[in-house]
Amino acid sequence: MNSLDWAVLIGYFAVMIAIGIWSHKRVDNVSDFFTAGGRMPWWLSGISHHMSGYSAVMFTGYAGIAYTYGVTSFVTWSFPIALGIAIGSKLFAPRINRLRSRLHVASPLEYLKNRYDLKTQQALAWSGMLLKIVDVGAKWAAIATLLSVFTGVSLNQGILITGAVTAVYCTIGGLWADALTELGQFVIQLLAGLAMLFAVLAELGDHGGFFGAWDEPELRGHGEPLVGPYGTVFLLAFLFIKLFEYNGGMLNQAQRYMATPTPREAERSARLSAVLWLVWPLVLFFPMWMSPLLVDSRKADGSDSYALMTEQLLPHGLLGLVIVGFFSHTMAMCSSDANAIAAVFTRDVAPVLSARARAWGERSGLIAARVTTVVFLGLSMAVATQVDSPTFKDIITVVIKWVAGLMGPIAIPMMLGLLRPFRRSGPTAALTSWATGLLAFWLVNYPIHWSVDGGVPLEYQVSIPLAVSLVLYVLIGYAKPEDTPERLALIERINTDGDGSAAAAVPAQDGAPAPVKD
Repeated sequence: MNSLDWAVLIGYFAVMIAIGIWSHKRVDNVSDFFTAGGRMPWWLSGISHHMSGYSAVMFTGYAGIAYTYGVTSFVTWSFPIALGIAIGSKLFAPRINRLRSRLHVASPLEYLKNRYDLKTQQALAWSGMLLKIVDVGAKWAAIATLLSVFTGVSLNQGILITGAVTAVYCTIGGLWADALTELGQFVIQLLAGLAMLFAVLAELGDHGGFFGAWDEPELRGHGEPLVGPYGTVFLLAFLFIKLFEYNGGMLNQAQRYMATPTPREAERSARLSAVLWLVWPLVLFFPMWMSPLLVDSRKADGSDSYALMTEQLLPHGLLGLVIVGFFSHTMAMCSSDANAIAAVFTRDVAPVLSARARAWGERSGLIAARVTTVVFLGLSMAVATQVDSPTFKDIITVVIKWVAGLMGPIAIPMMLGLLRPFRRSGPTAALTSWATGLLAFWLVNYPIHWSVDGGVPLEYQVSIPLAVSLVLYVLIGYAKPEDTPERLALIERINTDGDGSAAAAVPAQDGAPAPVKD
């Protein structure tokens, strides 16, 4: 990087902070901070949903997969995400929007107290927060790794720089700042991605052009859709996981659905995000597929290949723009996660821990939300310094194995609890499926993995916990139905827009944390 690249990077940081300061004027209460007051246009929500779904891990971990295996990086990652969101646009998006518009809640987990009970809500809230700390920590480590390649700053310095800038704008402006910065980040990434695509296409003339390059020895097998550990079982497992994760199971995407004015607009938001996931990653991945022709990775997993290629092919200025593109994805995801977890803590956890929190007014609740956001970002940055340690191993292991594997037991009770066919499943089904799913994750990834020759294949490490949770959630619901009139009325409110008698039987939940009863 030279002074021009630094100017682009510093200018980007300044614009993000300026957007956060401007967004501050639109945040008057907790609802504005966490759900944009239900006033976010569907197209902004859709772009925000898309941008908050991936980070610099794509340019490190998934770049390594593309470098090693080729197009399977798209087939087994962004394609199942696009398909999962498309399905969820009908199945989940409208219902999640009604959590805000009909129940008047500000956290995706707030409704669980009435859908199940307090214990279930707290179990899912605490486990979700802890998982998100690890998840976001991996994202900070990914962008810091890229920053170190370009600038020579240490991993910890890179984590501190990106985390501090993100903390400023998302703490000041809440979800409005997240969405508006994500819109700007989308435009930047569009320019950066196209610049990289054209630069690589220009280099392919020496390798037979766009079509001839695939015949080069370095790309042998790169055109196969399912190779290595990423086979059919992995694809199906990942599709099932992403159906829940990217429609609200990881909390931050649920907020985008809640932020739109109506269920119909939430559905349109999801459709836009699905289209972007289907099309845009192809532009980003193509240079990664060609990278074995152009660079020699210094790392065994190929995770530095995209950064090396960027340095080699792009002139200064454009290099800075691409680096800004790396930051844009990471900061988009991390800021949205911080907002989601702050919502869960201030709305779901704090009122249980403190009588004082139950009496928070608009001002005190907003202050608590901002403080919680900063604390979450600080904890995730601390975890980021431990990535590549014996506990967490490499970035892609954290993202694929830990996050995908642990998300299922949390998401199953939360997401399926919205749907009528699962109305019989109550607190017993929810807690049992959650706890057993977590136990399954530990068994598959550790005792069983250690005792099996060659270890448990990756597709089973990530899919078995979710499958166990799903089966138990359904079976226990039928064996021990807990569909009380109050729970049935709540489900009707989530599934209908009218004011039928069943729906009217349950009053809308207050926007402020209500007194909690055991």
